[in-house]
Amino acid sequence: MKSPLILIIEDNEDVRQNTAELLEVANYRVIVASNGREGVRLSISEKPDLILCDIIMPELDGYAVLHILSKKVETAHLPFIFLTAKAEKPDVRKGMSLGADDYLVKPCDETVLLEAIEARLKKNALLRSYDVSPLGIANFLDGARKTLLQNGLGKDNEPRTLKKKTIIFAEGDAPQYLYFVKSGSIKTIRTHPDGKELIMNIYKANDFFGFEPLLEGGLHSDTAIVMKDCEVIPIASHDFLTLIQSNPAAAFSFIS
Repeated sequence: MKSPLILIIEDNEDVRQNTAELLEVANYRVIVASNGREGVRLSISEKPDLILCDIIMPELDGYAVLHILSKKVETAHLPFIFLTAKAEKPDVRKGMSLGADDYLVKPCDETVLLEAIEARLKKNALLRSYDVSPLGIANFLDGARKTLLQNGLGKDNEPRTLKKKTIIFAEGDAPQYLYFVKSGSIKTIRTHPDGKELIMNIYKANDFFGFEPLLEGGLHSDTAIVMKDCEVIPIASHDFLTLIQSNPAAAFSFIS
């Protein structure tokens, strides 16, 4: 089985080479582009598993690259991470509002970069293994509801409306629920030893989150915070485990 292919779009040769070497050591296949226009071309022709992209570049900047790729059916699903020196909050907001999966600021800790890449690849594999269209989500929830009702479960599964900045769970908490996002957005963050808060994931409508520690039997490794007023459906941990044990399709969608 081939290792994931990552496209680095970066005009600075030293940064481009150093990042490529790091990823190759981590057993990823790597292709590179020195400007935005070449990056778009390679994204379409090579269909990488993930894209790392700078923002300030010749030909096309990173924002334009993401905008173009998000409009094309063959590339809209590709995980896209900005890796840039633009660290101001408006820059981060613009990148995330365009649909980026993450926004990392250079210089970036190597472990943080590798963890972000791994998280996005896992999430994309999950999305590919399950139909996350409105109909697919409806079918999943319908199947989940029937399974839970058959087992006399699901009492805690009423939608909850949460305001911006609400903490859903904190790093180190014992997991109690799997969450399904009906609307709005949630971010998970992790505190770096130097005190910085690192964004690990962004969850939007039709995403599930919080299930990893339920499957692994551990504690939450991140803190989940509401970014934009949202509505979530919590599925109690015992209901979730009953569901995946009795519903092979549901189990496959979370474990594969």
